[in-house]
Amino acid sequence: ELSWAYVTTSPCLSVAMGIDIKAGGRKASKKSGRKAPVTENLYVRLLVKLYRFLARRTDAKFNKTVLKRLFASRTNRAPISIKSVAKHLEREGNSDKTAVVVASVTDDIRFLDVPKMTVCALRFTATARARILKAGGECITLDQLALRSPEGENTLLLRGCKSHRESQKHFGAPGDGSRGVKPFVRAKGRKFEKARGRRASRGYKN
Repeated sequence: ELSWAYVTTSPCLSVAMGIDIKAGGRKASKKSGRKAPVTENLYVRLLVKLYRFLARRTDAKFNKTVLKRLFASRTNRAPISIKSVAKHLEREGNSDKTAVVVASVTDDIRFLDVPKMTVCALRFTATARARILKAGGECITLDQLALRSPEGENTLLLRGCKSHRESQKHFGAPGDGSRGVKPFVRAKGRKFEKARGRRASRGYKN
């Protein structure tokens, strides 16, 4: 029988040590995504408590989706304009539904005739709220919606477009003319980045 001292000191015997890793490695086996909001906003935290309860006690996928969106960062909660909300509600079968947006609802001055609509959102800009109310519509909060539609019945869940941010226009290589990437330039005048590659008279133009 081998002693422990012999096993640890003998050069010919090695004890394989290690840790058990699930198939795919540590990263693949780890669940990504938020489990709670990062914000310290009390209103959002109270809404999370409410929708955690609803997601647990009901079978509605709507409540699970709203809860997940409440966890999201501001970049992932893109705003949506009243024009976009109205466009979706105008579609067949949506006219009497409540539009639900887990983000900000903003105004659009190019949109002249605001229809009567019921919108539920995390936040409304002052002008968007005023225009919806003036049209005879309603602006409600997510906790008011929970009382009206605890399972999300007769609602239309909407999201803003994440790629409409100003910073998104600068992503990529601005030198390639086919991509349409916006360069970081002080001004669009003759003196600012208008040399080779930017003017046909200076070699080539992209």
